[in-house]
Amino acid sequence: MAVFPTQTRRWTRAEYDRLIDLGFFQPGEHLELLAGQLVVGEPVGSLHCTAVGLVEETLRACFGPGWVVRGQMSIALDDESEPEPDVAVVPGTWHDYAAAHPARPVLVVEVAESSLRGDRVIKASLYARGGVEDYWIVNLVDRVLEVHRAPARTVDDPFGWRYTTVTTLGPGASIAPLARPEPPVDVGALFPRTGYRD
Repeated sequence: MAVFPTQTRRWTRAEYDRLIDLGFFQPGEHLELLAGQLVVGEPVGSLHCTAVGLVEETLRACFGPGWVVRGQMSIALDDESEPEPDVAVVPGTWHDYAAAHPARPVLVVEVAESSLRGDRVIKASLYARGGVEDYWIVNLVDRVLEVHRAPARTVDDPFGWRYTTVTTLGPGASIAPLARPEPPVDVGALFPRTGYRD
């Protein structure tokens, strides 16, 4: 029996947006376009949802007026990527993005449980390639915040980019977003108080 290699079709962001406009996908179907591939999102539990809400609340208080904190909404990262990070911060107001998704978030945050490896490798390389200067992973597994900065080209990473600086902070620490140095964010405020085994 002959075996043929699997061929896949890469999608552009414009094609993906057109499929959405045509109603091609089912309501509530969680998809992301990552480097030309349609990726089905993983189901999320209550701990994850709580952490996303805490991150949004904390970043709204930190950034204040003139910034939009978007939860689980698309960003137009490049011509073949339209990820839906758990939280993204962009300049301006909601009205500025009525015609198109924002392209240049100043901060992207992923909340990670089962997605931790993918967020560290795949998403990190993708966001670095897309020019995101400040990428945070709220690591619910180890209860730490991983701060990824200083994107640079590489040969070993999935999309040819990586963050060259990664800092790990526990709940007692604080961190200032690059785009908003004051006031700093209390890392502990990003984590749910319950749902962890001691």
